[in-house]
Amino acid sequence: MSLTCDVLGIGLNATDTLLLVREFPPYAGKVAFDRELLSPGGQVATAVVSCARLGLRTKYVGTIGDDLRGQIQRESLEGTGVDTSGVIVREGCPNQTAYIIIDERTGERTVLWQRFDCLRLMPADIRPDDVRNARLLHIDGYDIEAAEYAASIAHDNDVPVSLDVDAVYPGFESVLRHVDYLIAGSGWPAKWTGETDPFLALPLLQREYNFTVAAMTLGEYGALAFSEGLWTYSAAFEVPCADTTGAGDVFHGAFCYAVLAGMPLQQTLDFSNAAAAMNCTGVGARGHIPTRSEIDALLYSASEGKTKRHVNPEIAERCQSAALQRSVAIR
Repeated sequence: MSLTCDVLGIGLNATDTLLLVREFPPYAGKVAFDRELLSPGGQVATAVVSCARLGLRTKYVGTIGDDLRGQIQRESLEGTGVDTSGVIVREGCPNQTAYIIIDERTGERTVLWQRFDCLRLMPADIRPDDVRNARLLHIDGYDIEAAEYAASIAHDNDVPVSLDVDAVYPGFESVLRHVDYLIAGSGWPAKWTGETDPFLALPLLQREYNFTVAAMTLGEYGALAFSEGLWTYSAAFEVPCADTTGAGDVFHGAFCYAVLAGMPLQQTLDFSNAAAAMNCTGVGARGHIPTRSEIDALLYSASEGKTKRHVNPEIAERCQSAALQRSVAIR
């Protein structure tokens, strides 16, 4: 079998309108904005661009509209070396869009988005050989039938599957049973399992679906993962933050890269957190997607104590306690 790409991404893209404001308006309030920018983004598309930036061979499969926003998205993908031969243009259909209000004081953003049904990706739109000939498949699961189809092909051909999910979709079990690496948004494990404690929710998910890694991002506090009975916590990096848009998507791209590079889980989470932090120093979902050397420089700076980490004390303490209890039990 001849591999055609390292990472195949199947899922969402969007072209965002960014509005930068000096302070976020109160409910029913009014403020002037400083800048308006059109910026390509979207969960899987941005993750794939991140992989390409790190030197991997990448391919994106998804739908775009035949409007200006679709053109911007395609040009962005092609401009970063992503194989777009699997991109499907829907005629007479507007591209997925988002209006993102960015608070310039903190870099935090609020997203309003829209995706028309004419953009729905179907199983028939996916070429099985694209999946079979990839080293890793990355999906978001929004179009469930297509995601299940692609993930099942990957599963049957020993291609690992990485999943980015932050919303609860009915019938999503059909996708989850084919996933190897679950990296969920901070609120998703609780929504799916009913367990608000991540130290209960992630093991439940791991046992139910036999994930290699069950993990969740924690926003400003980094990421937490459960694998092979062990907990791994990686605190976020403190950097000058211009915009948090796309941080999670870049995290996923860096995670895919680290998995293929064979990094241990702690190193994988640190590497992914560093990549996400670097992207926050620019404006837009792909504001500053870093190179490998930039990520390594930030990791080195943190190891030397020159860059601080934003630690969640409770999570760090519980991980340490779990490791101690496991050590005592083994003895």
